[in-house]
Amino acid sequence: MILHAVILGIVQGLTEFIPVSSSAHLVVFPLLLRWQDMGLAFDVACHWGTLVALVVYFRRDWAAILTSFVRRNAPETDVGGRMLIPIIAACIPAAAAGLLLNDKIEALRKWPLLVQTIAVVLIGVGLVMLLAERVGKKRRQVGEMNWVDYVVIGIAQALALFPGVSRSGITISAGLFRNLDRAAAARFSFLLSTPVVFGAGLLELAKLLTKGFAAGQAGLLAMGLLTSAISGYLAISFLMKYLARKPLDAFVTYRICFAVFLLLASQ
Repeated sequence: MILHAVILGIVQGLTEFIPVSSSAHLVVFPLLLRWQDMGLAFDVACHWGTLVALVVYFRRDWAAILTSFVRRNAPETDVGGRMLIPIIAACIPAAAAGLLLNDKIEALRKWPLLVQTIAVVLIGVGLVMLLAERVGKKRRQVGEMNWVDYVVIGIAQALALFPGVSRSGITISAGLFRNLDRAAAARFSFLLSTPVVFGAGLLELAKLLTKGFAAGQAGLLAMGLLTSAISGYLAISFLMKYLARKPLDAFVTYRICFAVFLLLASQ
């Protein structure tokens, strides 16, 4: 079980931020390998691990955003304090979708055609990513964003509830369609995901406190949190550097290959 916890924690951290869909991997891997479900408590631990990765990596951004917002001294060109309200507003579609559809999305895990559906979504969103790379002009920075950008990217984030989509993949693509450059689109994508990941973590934690968990799980939970936090931080660092130089094409190729694998494995 410890080995399973380590592997799933690493998978959670890497795929939460690299645009290949964490939900697809975390749903499919245990099914294909016939591993025992690690339970809600482990999911919560991994979720909070990825939040730690986000906060630690973007700590300077969040310090600037919160400090300048409180002091109310952010000039128009500043990407600090003036970004807080747009980020919160852009999170509303995902928060509303999560509250309204969470139970229905969870019910999909028992759907007989879940693996095949995830494979189709992996390919579909991969093609969207490819199109975004081809049509986006990649000339704008985060400080040049406007309310249309916030709304479009916020709605895109709500789509990530469905397994196979990828929060980072769909929001970075939305940013590219709005002519942000790759690094700017990725940066805003991760800043935008922080409140949503935090809110979802609170909801999961509330469920966990209601149901409780076995005392013997403490080691597994600690391992899941630690490995997802470390691998998540490394994934963010890698992606930010990668997208400064290269397109999303390699991730599109991976998504399509993974989808083909899932379709073959599910026969």
